[in-house]
Amino acid sequence: MKAIRRFTVRAVLPENLSALEEIAGNLRWSWHEPTRQLFARIAPELWQQVGHDPIALLGAVEPARLAELAADQGYVDWASHIREDLRAYLSEPRWYQSLDDSAPHSIAYFSPEFGIAAALPQYSGGLGILAGDHLKAASDLGVPLVGVGLFYRSGYFAQAITPDGWQLESYPVLDPDGLPLSVLRNPDGTPVQITLALPDGVLHARVWQVAVGRVTLLLLDTDIPDNEERLRSVTDRLYGGGGEHRLLQELLLGIGGVRAVKAWNDLTGTPAAEVFHTNEGHAGFLGLERISDLIGEGLTFDEALQVVRAGTVFTTHTPVPAGIDRFDTPLVQRYFSTDLLPGVDPQQVLSLGAEDYPGGSPDVFNMAVMGLRLGQHANGVSRLHGEVSRQMFNGLYPGFDAQEVPIDSVTNGVHAPTWTDPMLLALAEERLGTDDTTAADWANGQAVTDLDLWSVRTRMREQLVEDARRRLQAAWESQNPGGIAPAWMDELLDPSVLTIGFARRVPTYKRLTLMLHSPERLRSILLNADRPVQIVIAGKSHPADDEGKRLIQKLVQFASEPDIRTRMVFLPDYDIGMAQLLYPGTDIWLNNPLRPLEACGTSGMKAALNGALNLSILDGWWNEFYDGENGWAIPSADAAGDGAERDALEAEALYDLIEHQIAPRFYDRNSDGVPERWVGQIRHTLSTLSPELSAGRMVREYVTRLYVPATTFERRLTADGFAAARSLAAWKSRVRAAWPGVTVAHVDAGGVDAVPQVGDELHVRALVHLGGLSPDDVEVQLVYGRSHEGDDLTDVRHEALAVDEAEPGVDDPTVAREYRGTVELDHAGGFGYTVRVVPRNPLLISDAELGLVAVAS
Repeated sequence: MKAIRRFTVRAVLPENLSALEEIAGNLRWSWHEPTRQLFARIAPELWQQVGHDPIALLGAVEPARLAELAADQGYVDWASHIREDLRAYLSEPRWYQSLDDSAPHSIAYFSPEFGIAAALPQYSGGLGILAGDHLKAASDLGVPLVGVGLFYRSGYFAQAITPDGWQLESYPVLDPDGLPLSVLRNPDGTPVQITLALPDGVLHARVWQVAVGRVTLLLLDTDIPDNEERLRSVTDRLYGGGGEHRLLQELLLGIGGVRAVKAWNDLTGTPAAEVFHTNEGHAGFLGLERISDLIGEGLTFDEALQVVRAGTVFTTHTPVPAGIDRFDTPLVQRYFSTDLLPGVDPQQVLSLGAEDYPGGSPDVFNMAVMGLRLGQHANGVSRLHGEVSRQMFNGLYPGFDAQEVPIDSVTNGVHAPTWTDPMLLALAEERLGTDDTTAADWANGQAVTDLDLWSVRTRMREQLVEDARRRLQAAWESQNPGGIAPAWMDELLDPSVLTIGFARRVPTYKRLTLMLHSPERLRSILLNADRPVQIVIAGKSHPADDEGKRLIQKLVQFASEPDIRTRMVFLPDYDIGMAQLLYPGTDIWLNNPLRPLEACGTSGMKAALNGALNLSILDGWWNEFYDGENGWAIPSADAAGDGAERDALEAEALYDLIEHQIAPRFYDRNSDGVPERWVGQIRHTLSTLSPELSAGRMVREYVTRLYVPATTFERRLTADGFAAARSLAAWKSRVRAAWPGVTVAHVDAGGVDAVPQVGDELHVRALVHLGGLSPDDVEVQLVYGRSHEGDDLTDVRHEALAVDEAEPGVDDPTVAREYRGTVELDHAGGFGYTVRVVPRNPLLISDAELGLVAVAS
């Protein structure tokens, strides 16, 4: 018999254990090991069964056990101590509180998914895990941040694998009462409700609150009786449904999210957000809601746009145009031809997402393009991804080289307390005197010996093997009710064998099956009598991606062959709980995407924090952090004739590295059974990468490089009744109107001999028509650098030319102004230069921001 609905009944705790309920209500338990140990003590086996979920544990534990603990004064005191520690964590000043008043008083961080804990499955992959780590690190640093997302009643999906290897999806319905959530309520106790006017009705959403340490996460949920049935399903699944369904989700996230933040501010008395950070383009509509609000305060659309741009940070995670959300223009127009955004004209909306550049489509609305037009501060998520993003969006800034596109980069990081195994954490506390593994002195070979490190790494591998066996047996038994799992599953994997991990989403560019390129070569590596290798694999393919599913099927079928099935395993239903054992338990973390399609790739970071060594294509974060000692780089065959040749070359390189470098080093042991050279690489990885790969480093960079500058610009534009915003909008309008008349009429140079030498000075004079603009509106630049074949310049530098102040003011746009400047020839070889004119205003952050330039011809 199946229930038509399930819900969780929470236990009534003895009064002297009331601390447990307070502690369970804040998700700090998901990364605070002492808290997790407190709950594990209640019922260790049950703690494992409920996936380390305190609320589920308290709902399932026997009342007699709670009574027993209530009578144990030692446990009662322990719970009280953890509660006091949590309260101190929530209230005491931290890093952010040491900053001056230039830092924002509040930041709103929007993301379509958040991966915080396995108990709250609101994520699909790296984007969500990154967002969750961002919140956790912000909490640890004391950053006044509020997160905004959607509550998906079925999360992403649960994955099962059929006997022939095909992925099956199921969508278990989540019970909010059994999750660490509370409804945001008005003073009279009624739930806060967010509404959006749609073309054929009204969408309502309630707001759930999640306490993530010091950070509040607001999640909007449409599954409420106030909505008609078709609208209750708007937040049914993460990345589910077709184009209109996805558009509705993104309208709710952006527009509804801003409204939820305002309601939360009003109810809690917290400061209004000064900075809005959109994690990928899905939440981009938040800028339009803010524009509508500002129009209500008396600004025009263009004036409001300046304010919104100034305080918006846009992070792109997408290295290819195909990964960007794009909607049919008529669909977007239909939704904005309503009362959805008072004061905002649909054509103004459409212009923000228009692909009105060479190669763009006139029929689509591009969410990333809108994100860049609404966000003055933009970044990619690794240095290489920043370069790729500048090239990808170069069309928005015609006339400028890709390196000038105003997209910076902040390399992702991962939250060390979440992803560092408790055994490694215990080693740092016991031997190095710190619970911060990113700051521990791992280079100290006296305090932590090679044997200490190797012993911990071995135990973590044993832990993974045990978990993999349990998961595979459980998966088999779920498909064969009443049956007994085959005996060979008890021998699945070997805790003494070199273990390679590969786990991530399964789009084709990540090349799950590159390792299968030469099946017999792989088989010989796995079954080597002296230096065997085993591979543990996990990952989900999007339900609509049949090609990704076929890759999983191909791999599962290969791994099921009798001679290698104990050496290669695919673990179904990849999630946070699995990952927290998989990353520490692997010796090598494999990543072999098509370069440069991996924006960052944080799974390898999590492995590195546990002392695993990376084996990766030089893509994403690995491109900037690989140093020859922290792992191995798979050579990229970028110049290969086609994809098949590239796969072949890179697969052979992968096999060679494993067979001839990695395995021999792993199995080269001293008299104590320790691979000294290997452990040296572990120690080096922990010492050098742990601080750099931490989400704490990442969030500090966001604060200092993006949030503080955004706050500075936002405050300048809103001061004195938005005077600067009005002035900037008028200035931009005037400059755009005049720009067709801005030209470089003539350039001449002197000061160098017939054969120029290093040290000579080049004197440049340019005559420029300003088209009616003032010299204060522009900057005339000498652009120079190395010149090789053709006319393209490299190592480009800019030198501002000075207007001839002795020349009287010229109002006639047909009369040219004279500009002069000098540059020293400081290197030998080819040299080239040109002169250009760009708009200049102290409220612009880049010469390319307006996409206007006039270059000498």
